[in-house]
Formats: sequence, C-alpha cells, structure tokens
Amino acid sequence: MTKPRSTALAAAFLCAPFAVSADDLPVLAHSGGILIEDGYARAAGANAKSGAAFMAITNETEADDRLIEARGDAAKRIELHTHVLTDGVAKMMQMEDGIPLPAGETVMLERGGLHVMFMGLNGPFEEGADVDVTLVFETAGEIDVAIPVDLTRAPRK
Repeated sequence: MTKPRSTALAAAFLCAPFAVSADDLPVLAHSGGILIEDGYARAAGANAKSGAAFMAITNETEADDRLIEARGDAAKRIELHTHVLTDGVAKMMQMEDGIPLPAGETVMLERGGLHVMFMGLNGPFEEGADVDVTLVFETAGEIDVAIPVDLTRAPRK
C-alpha cells in the first residue's frame, strides 16, 4: 500500500501550482553579467510616431558598466532618455553619455524616468508583438533582446 500512496503524493506535488515571488520577473536576456528583466514596449497608438521601452537591468558583476547605445530597425532613431523637471515642466532628455549601471545594482528603466526612446517608428507597435533591440554596454558588449509590446500595462509602483 505504500507504493500507490507515494505515487499519489508525487502526482499531487507535480500538479500543484508553484508560488512565484514578486522577485521572479520575466527574463529578456542574461549575458556578460548583465540581467535584463521585466521589459515591455509601448506607443500611444497605431499612428504614433514614437514609442518607448522599459525594463530592469541588473549589473551582476563587481565592476561598474554603462548602457551606451540601443539600436534596431523599429525606428529611424533610437536613443537612451530620461525625464528632467525644469521650471515645473517635465521634459525628455537624451542621455548622451549613456546610463550608468553600478556594480551589483539594478537600474530601472520606467515611465517618467530612464527609458529607451524610439523616434520615427517604422511601423506600429502591435500588442503581443516584439520589438527587437540590441543594447550595447561599455563592458558587457552587445546583448540582443526581444521586448514584448504591452499597450495596456500600468506603470510600476
């Protein structure tokens, strides 16, 4: 009788749902000590001329790195941007020196802050599609990512 009981317990364990912690984010890429997670891209609508991508980038190494470029075919220009508040007005500004990635830390690219900006879209960002981008890091080199388009996602809190 022990065998059927242990088989039933094993089957129940295998079929049970596994808890996923809030720290388990969808991984887009993991290369050269750089972990890219929880990414999504969006544009304001089908006729939008620009769009943006957001993600969490973790530098798992013991040395600082820097995201220095993003490239791809989704737009005529792809730049690294941030928002700055000047005289009470929020404006986007290109990060000409790139985005610093301190050793052992996660940098959030999110709405209202750092992000990858697509200007002069070559086509609409369609829900469920991916935007292919090569992120270029000063030390880690080039990392290709397929960023899912999510037009309904609310900003992170």
